Amino acid sequence: MPAKSILVLHGPNLNLLGLREPQHYGNTTLESINQTLADKARQANIELSAFQSNSEADLVTKIQAIATNGVDFVIINPAAYTHTSVAIRDALSAVKVPFVEVHLSNIHARESFRQHSYLSDIAIGVISGLGAQGYLLALDYATQYITQGEC
Repeated sequence: MPAKSILVLHGPNLNLLGLREPQHYGNTTLESINQTLADKARQANIELSAFQSNSEADLVTKIQAIATNGVDFVIINPAAYTHTSVAIRDALSAVKVPFVEVHLSNIHARESFRQHSYLSDIAIGVISGLGAQGYLLALDYATQYITQGEC
């Protein structure tokens, strides 16, 4: 049986983690988050790949590729595209792969424009405000979802 696969997508400016607004996003770097996720996935015999882009088009293209590349689950932090991208929403809807939306900061305790997500209503779940730990919780859920069936 082929290994199960999880894709982690990071939106714009997340490449600046550790430098950018640590009061909202913490001091952990994106590289550290990805390495921790990869190590944990490997222990569960899950193939994990991560992709970050500041380009909405690149993220949409990566999501569309899911339709043919065998990804079983997506963990996505769409960052600023959370509040603006119908294109990312449509791509996720089209590929019909389950996903969890993750945010490092609590988007509901931030500016009003950050409190609406174009993805939340089609996501299996949303993890917001728990910093880098949110990614690990999403990975735990995704691993259980794809290895034991729906949670």
